[in-house]
Amino acid sequence: MELANQDFLLELLTTPSPSSGEVEIQKKWMNYVKNFADEIRTDHAGNVIGVLNPGASFKVLLAGHCDEIALVINRIDDNGFLHFDKMGGINPKAAVGMKVTVLGKKRITGVIGVNAQHHGGLKNDFGLEDLFIDCGFKTKKEAEEQVQIGDLVVYKTEPEILSDRYIAGRGLDNRTGAFIVAEVLRRLKETGCLVGVYAASTVNEETNMGGAYFAAAGIKPDMAIACDVTFATDYPGVNTNKYGDIHLEQGPVLAKGAPINRKINQLLEKTAVQLNMNVQYELTPRNTGTDADKMRLTGKGVPIALVSLPLRYMHSPVETVSIKDMEEEIELLVSMIASLMGEESLNPLDD
Repeated sequence: MELANQDFLLELLTTPSPSSGEVEIQKKWMNYVKNFADEIRTDHAGNVIGVLNPGASFKVLLAGHCDEIALVINRIDDNGFLHFDKMGGINPKAAVGMKVTVLGKKRITGVIGVNAQHHGGLKNDFGLEDLFIDCGFKTKKEAEEQVQIGDLVVYKTEPEILSDRYIAGRGLDNRTGAFIVAEVLRRLKETGCLVGVYAASTVNEETNMGGAYFAAAGIKPDMAIACDVTFATDYPGVNTNKYGDIHLEQGPVLAKGAPINRKINQLLEKTAVQLNMNVQYELTPRNTGTDADKMRLTGKGVPIALVSLPLRYMHSPVETVSIKDMEEEIELLVSMIASLMGEESLNPLDD
């Protein structure tokens, strides 16, 4: 399946966007969306929001976070090696032996060093504190000329297309979501809709979800949908009895649980039936672990839903999603929002 504007997605995926360092990617997202949005908004958190029909009384907020997990430099030793902590959910085992880009005074390539197996290798319970980055510096002074404490680091990888079917790379969680909300806005501009649509590329989801909170607090939407990723379980070694049965190429995933507004899910399910589209389900009994949680708790309380892409190898340098699933999620959201009259009640007690 062909994904419209795939080049823009690949541009997002090649742009470093560590949590707390999203300015570069946000400028690119804004420059893309301003071509079709009726209005562009920004805020002090760093969110960028494209708006259609800003005068409409019924408001739908779509949130896809643009930040990716990263490393942050916390110490430079006397020999010029860089030591680091995590900025988001870094898996130490996935970091071993990786090439990285240090976002210092300029972009610097480094490698995450690892003790050779011949010399004992890594201990079984190693953590980030046992790893380090080698940029070729010989002294602390030389390193400090280019790197400061607090500088951010991302894996140095390029997105790859696998068998014209999947996209693999770092940070698909959740720059795919930022892409999806932009595409939904673009297509709704073409098809038209009666409600106000606010497509937000949010910041800081991987660390504190503050971006989504401030976006929803400012907009006061009648409905909010987080567009994120969720765990695919269709590869070797996953316990599907424990983690559920979610596959690539079997459609977007709707969350079910206490935080989720059932009426929004019903609207999405009805639309999926009309499109002859398969959807999958995940359980979020207490919270979703996404921007939806923070949006829900703003103002008088916002009805929320979570629509996710199945993603393999979460928080690794080779996260993998299906192009077909992305296209179907965009189509589902466009069709559902286009069907809204702006008079819908999302109160669960209303008939």
